[in-house]
Amino acid sequence: MSGIRIESNFSPNVTMIPNWFIDQYMPKANGEFVKIYLYLARLLSQPDGDFQLASAADTLYCTERDILRALKYWEQEGLAVLTYGEDKKLCRISLTALTGVSEPSPKPAAAQTPAPASAEPQPKKESTLTPDRVKELKENEDIIQLLFIAEQYLGKTLTPTDTNRILYFYEDLKLPADLIEYLIEYCVSKGNRSMHYIEAVALSWAQKGISTVKMAKEESHSYNKKYFTILKALGIRNRNPVHTEISIMDTWINDYGFTLDLICEACTRTVLQTGQASFQYADTILKDWKKRKIHHISQLSALDAEFKKNQKKGTAKETTSRKGSSTNRFNNFHQRDYDFEELEKRFSNK
Repeated sequence: MSGIRIESNFSPNVTMIPNWFIDQYMPKANGEFVKIYLYLARLLSQPDGDFQLASAADTLYCTERDILRALKYWEQEGLAVLTYGEDKKLCRISLTALTGVSEPSPKPAAAQTPAPASAEPQPKKESTLTPDRVKELKENEDIIQLLFIAEQYLGKTLTPTDTNRILYFYEDLKLPADLIEYLIEYCVSKGNRSMHYIEAVALSWAQKGISTVKMAKEESHSYNKKYFTILKALGIRNRNPVHTEISIMDTWINDYGFTLDLICEACTRTVLQTGQASFQYADTILKDWKKRKIHHISQLSALDAEFKKNQKKGTAKETTSRKGSSTNRFNNFHQRDYDFEELEKRFSNK
C-alpha cells in the first residue's frame, strides 16, 4: 500500500500544538483520538510527511480502524481534511488551522457542509467583552433564551468558552439573537456541532453583511445551488454531494477563485474525455487553468487553439521521426552484391 500524504504549515523539527487545541478540543476528545492527532502532528516535522496506517497502528499500539475513526472525528471537528483517491482509499490528510498562534484562522474546509459564504473569513478579533458586560448579557432575557436553545441544539451543557463565543457573536459581530439561533440550527442540521465551525460560519456571515435570518437562508440557498450545478455538469443527479466532493468544490470556488461557468466547463470536458464523473480529473484541468491564469471562459478559446497547434506539431514530428526510423532501418543495412550466374554454376557442379 502506498504512503498517505499528510501536510500542514508546521516549522521543521518542531511539533507545535496551539493552546486553543488544548483548551477547546483536547478536554472533550477521546484520549486515543488525541494521541493519534499528536502523532500526526509529530510526523509533519519529517521531510517526507508520509505514513502507513499499519506502521502507525504498530507504533501507537492500536488498530488501523482506531486511526481511521480518529481521523473522521477530527474531520468532523473541522481540524482535518481527508482526501480519497478514485479507489476510495485515503490518500491525503491535511491538518487545518495549525498555525502556531493563539487562535486559528477559522476555515470550515473539513466540515460536511461548509459555510454558505467565503471559506476564508478573517481571523477572529479579540473580544471586547468585559466580565461586567458578560454578566449583564447573561441577565438579558433574549440571551438567556438563546443560550438555552443553543444547549438544546448542541445536545450538551455549554462550557464557559462556548458561552463566551456565542456572546462574541452577539456583542462583537453584531449578529442578532434570532440570527445566532438560526446559525446554530443551520450548522447542526448539516451534521456539525463543532463551535469552531459555527464560529467560522458566523464570521463569514458577518463579513457578508448578513444581519437577518432571511438573508442567511438566501445565502445558504445560493451556496448550495452551486454544488448541485457542478454535480449536474458532471452528470451526477438525484443525490447530495458527499463531504469529500464538497471539499474539492470549495477548493475550486474559494481557493482557485473560479467562476461557476469555468468550473462547469472543466466538468463537461472531464465527462467527454473520461466518460465518467471524475472530480480528480476535473481538478487536474482546473489546476492547469489556474497555473495559466485563466479567469474567464472567453480565454479558453485561445488556450484550446494553442493546444491544438502544439498537438499538430507533435504529431508531425512523430510522423517524421517514424519515417526516418523506417528509412534508416533498411538503408543502414549493408547491401551485398551477388554474382547470381557464378552461384548457379557452383550449385550445378555439386
